[in-house]
Amino acid sequence: MNQKIPYGISNFSKVITEGYAFVDKTAYIAQLEALGSYHVLMRPRRFGKSLFVSMLEHYYDVKRAEEFDALFGKLHIGQYPTPLKNSYQVLFMEFSGIATTSAEDVYRTFNLKVELALQLFMERYAYPTSIRDNVLSRQAPYEKMEAFVKAMMGQKILLLIDEYDHFANSILGADLILFQDIMGKGGFVRSFYEVLKTATMTGVLDRLFVTGVTPLMLDSLTSGFNIADNLSINADFNTAMGFTHAETQALLQPLASDCKLETDTLMADVTAWYNGYRFHPEADETVFNSDMVLYFIKHFNRKHCTYPKWMLDENIASDYRKIMGLFQIGNRETNYQVLDDLINLGEVTAIQQRKFEIDKHFDRHDFISLLAYMGFVTISGETITQTRFAIPNHVIRELYFQYFKVALEERNQLTLPDQTLAAAIEVLALQGDLQPLAVEMQSVLQGFSNRDLIKLDEKHIKTLLLTLLYQFPIYFIQSEREVDKKYPDVLLIERSPFAVKHQHLIELKYAKKGDGAAGWEEKKQEGIAQVQGYLQLPNVAAMPKLSAWLMLTDCERVEVVKIG
Repeated sequence: MNQKIPYGISNFSKVITEGYAFVDKTAYIAQLEALGSYHVLMRPRRFGKSLFVSMLEHYYDVKRAEEFDALFGKLHIGQYPTPLKNSYQVLFMEFSGIATTSAEDVYRTFNLKVELALQLFMERYAYPTSIRDNVLSRQAPYEKMEAFVKAMMGQKILLLIDEYDHFANSILGADLILFQDIMGKGGFVRSFYEVLKTATMTGVLDRLFVTGVTPLMLDSLTSGFNIADNLSINADFNTAMGFTHAETQALLQPLASDCKLETDTLMADVTAWYNGYRFHPEADETVFNSDMVLYFIKHFNRKHCTYPKWMLDENIASDYRKIMGLFQIGNRETNYQVLDDLINLGEVTAIQQRKFEIDKHFDRHDFISLLAYMGFVTISGETITQTRFAIPNHVIRELYFQYFKVALEERNQLTLPDQTLAAAIEVLALQGDLQPLAVEMQSVLQGFSNRDLIKLDEKHIKTLLLTLLYQFPIYFIQSEREVDKKYPDVLLIERSPFAVKHQHLIELKYAKKGDGAAGWEEKKQEGIAQVQGYLQLPNVAAMPKLSAWLMLTDCERVEVVKIG
């Protein structure tokens, strides 16, 4: 019997009572209580935030006391409950799905979200109709909240807010002025959150837990949120959301057993695709994106024991592409250079920012820190003064190269031809011929502006090749992977479920035009010798169906030489 995978399910009760696989994060409940009453925890999109919030809702809700053993009895918190279990009336709000087409739409749908949450709360806890009518008759969101807080005097409420910034991130990427209008002084969103601060002072709002992706909106609402402890880059909460190595391995074990797969091989592949997130330099381990792991297991083809055709769910990819609109904030050239460095150098350094002041400035440190909150980079270490950031995994690298294609087209006013590129990749995989892809490379290079040509070197040529290859990811693409202490430029490795007839090793060389024919020939011979050396390495020689190539260019012409 296949295990039930809760991919896309964020209702805690449904997961537990219907027998879905559940990774127990309930130990963090006691940790949260020990740290205080008001908390914010940011994590990238699709990282298990909503299920975590639902878990808290079911744990603290006074009306679910009779369900406690059924829901939590087998979990850590069921064995070690806290004194606050089932002791609150819980007000739950979530702000995804808010229309962002205009200021009017944002206001209208935000107001509806607040109204619905308050209505459901008062109905659930059987408040008199007169109180409900009084609260819901108010016009503005902050007025409804003020009336609600006044009516709750003497009560102690737990407020859970999920995806607090979902709509704000969409607005910020498209319309900075609109963002500042609704979040700034006098804006209706800021006014709403200021009421929450008042509610903490009166004692009505006894506990608060907020999730989101970035602190951009938090820091626009400082006067409303300076009561909350931001745990987002607290080492103790590094694995509160997402899966650890052990948790992921336990979920994958049934697949390995059913398909007689090597657990270590399966884990290595899933690690390469979905692991790599670290939210504090001193965190003990990196974390897997939980939704991506669940997607993989749910869409694994058990009949043929093959991986999903697409290793990243299109719904998740769409979320990330929308967030990429935030790349337009600040200086676009500075941001582009950060992306260029990440792709070409693999790492960037910056002073990690806990707060952003969009209306005052937004510099390179802010941009890189924002990428980290969004999950596009992760903490890889630190220097004495700065934090090091790197691309976390193959999924995000793939998204970068898809975005890089768009950026290349926009900057150089050209269009990379998808149809002929697809045909070239197919010839590469099935016929083992690199020449059609070299033709596509040459066509793109000839369309570059003089400005970009001046900056091109060997690493940028490799970036262009990778950009083309990543548009049709039928291979597992490895750049400068260590093989017997050597580093071939590009390895194209067969990956499940695609059946290719050829794997490839490609070495790139850049010949300066000023060096003429002699320089071209010298670079060619140097590259051929290098590839021949790679072919002598035991791990390269053991690769089945391998073709080895030299790709040589001076930014005008591209020549390929098959070796071995």
